[in-house]
Order: sequence, then C-alpha cells, then structure tokens
Amino acid sequence: MKKILMVGTGGTIACKRSVIGLTPLITSEELLSYVPSAKEFCRADSLQLLNIDSTNMQPKHWVTIAKAIRDNYNEYDGFVICHGTDTMAYTAAALSYLIQNSRKPVVITGSQKPIDMENTDARLNLLDSLRFASDDRAHGVTIVFDGKVIAGTRGKKERTKSYNAFSSINFPYIAAIQDDHIIFYLEDKYRITAPVRFYDHLNSHVALVKLIPSMDSHVLDYMAEHYDAVIIESFGVGGLPSYDSGDFYKAVSKWIALNKTVVMTTQVTNEGSNMSVYEVGRSIKKELDLLEAYDMTLEATVTKLMWILGQTKNPEKIRELFYQTINRDILFF
Repeated sequence: MKKILMVGTGGTIACKRSVIGLTPLITSEELLSYVPSAKEFCRADSLQLLNIDSTNMQPKHWVTIAKAIRDNYNEYDGFVICHGTDTMAYTAAALSYLIQNSRKPVVITGSQKPIDMENTDARLNLLDSLRFASDDRAHGVTIVFDGKVIAGTRGKKERTKSYNAFSSINFPYIAAIQDDHIIFYLEDKYRITAPVRFYDHLNSHVALVKLIPSMDSHVLDYMAEHYDAVIIESFGVGGLPSYDSGDFYKAVSKWIALNKTVVMTTQVTNEGSNMSVYEVGRSIKKELDLLEAYDMTLEATVTKLMWILGQTKNPEKIRELFYQTINRDILFF
C-alpha cells in the first residue's frame, strides 16, 4: 500500500464561512477525515504547510512547498497538495520547474466549494488525487481536478464557478479518473532516467504587459526600471504595434540594450503564437532576437522565467533554458 503525504496550503477546499466571507480554516488532517475510503488504497499522512487564500500565493510560497516535498521525498511514494484554484495553475507550473525528473507523483488539487459543504466537488477531487498519487504509473507534477489529470505546465483555470474549472492547453490530458479507475492516455514514466532535482530559488522580477489597441509604450519604459524580464501578450499569433511613432520598437530595444529579457506571447488561449506569420511580428523578432513562448501557457511562461532568472542572467543560457522542454511545457518552436 502506497504511503502518501497530503500537504495543506489553504484555498477554497479548506474554507469555512465567517463574517468576512470564506476563509481557510480547515486543517490538512481534517481534510483527510472527509475521504475515509482512501484508506482502502493508501496510507496518508498530513502536513499543514500554509493556510492562505491562493490569491495571496507568492513565489516564496512555491519555494516553501518544493522544500517540503524535498524534505519528505524519501519517506513517501507520492504527494498531494491541496490548494486554492485561483493560482493553482501558476503553482503547478512553478513546481514543475522547482521539482524536475520526479519518478514520484506530485499532485495539486482543490475545489470550487469547501469540503464541508453537502454539495461540493472537494471530496471527489481529493479522493481522485490520492488515488492517482498511489498509482504506479503516475509521476511528475500534475493537476487533478474534475476527473482529469493535467500536466503541471499545461493547466489553466477557464471557469470561475463550474466544477470543470481547469483545461489542458495545447496538450492532451494525461489521464482520466472514473470512479475507482484511472485511464491513462499518456504513459512515459519509463523515459525518466535522470535523478530527481530540486531547485530553491526564483527571481520574481518578471512583469506582464497585456497589449490593448492604442496602448502607450511608456509602460515598458517604466517596467524596465523595476523588472528583469517582461512578457508581452500581443494579439493573434503575435506582433508589436507599428504605430507611426515607432515607440514600441524603441521601448523593446531599450530592454535589449539593458541586457534584460523580453518574451513575446499571445492573448489567445489555444494554439500558441507564431511571430513569423505577419510583418508586424517577423521583422521585430528577427531584428531584436526576441524570445517567443509559442505553445506555452502564460502560467508556464511566467514561472519558467522566474526559475531561469533564478539560475542565470546570461542571455545565451536564458535562451537555451527557455527552449528546453520541461514537463511537456513547450513542444513547437
């Protein structure tokens, strides 16, 4: 019987009603008491690491979670992290970079309603997560939610209230869970040959600019004074506006001159970017040698940059690491 560590961090799954609204109050030990049938297939211990609304999740918390997994890695066969849904995709992506080559599963789950409510998705999500973490074929960082298993770098919350809140973006689901059965669509645990590796540093000085028509490029000038990297969410397959002033070209050139990182991506959720399609993207990418996110999710792009900049400031090394596929995060480039 597999030995699983369930890590509590707060979130809706652990909330109770209070005079100021839903607040994380239920402990990790209490969460386990709501899924007694898990004892049929695993021995689960609990660790209360945090108890916060996931809106307050920060890079320092991701490092703390990764350290807890590292400290207990040899004692357990798998891990389940209970987490709020609002930043779950960011946490799953961040842990994919902080915990690499893991032959043991690290599962992130949560719910749209608290676990102590009569009508809730919490109990099933937690039970499914413990079941998946106990499966011999499971490995690496994943999200388990609404019967779906999603690669940690491919998850995105697309619905604010529905139980099927998360989708896998530009990549198939790893598996589906129906009742007590796990149906794997992708089995590749055998491909992991390198030893597990943990990282303990992220550079949080990463900014995001979402372009809108007529936006003033001076926002990039301001950010250049405060951040080490910027992700520019452009329109369609990607490109920078070529207004008469040429300000965006100048603003991005300033970032490059300061030896800072600029990544182009798209505001469109599915199918990714391709700056070579239109002149507004092709020319600036070629002239300024910009990085492009292609089929990566925004959550993966953000956290991967934080991980990379936590290791190096060398532009060539940054480029090399950015285009290195980690936990299925980038496939087309």
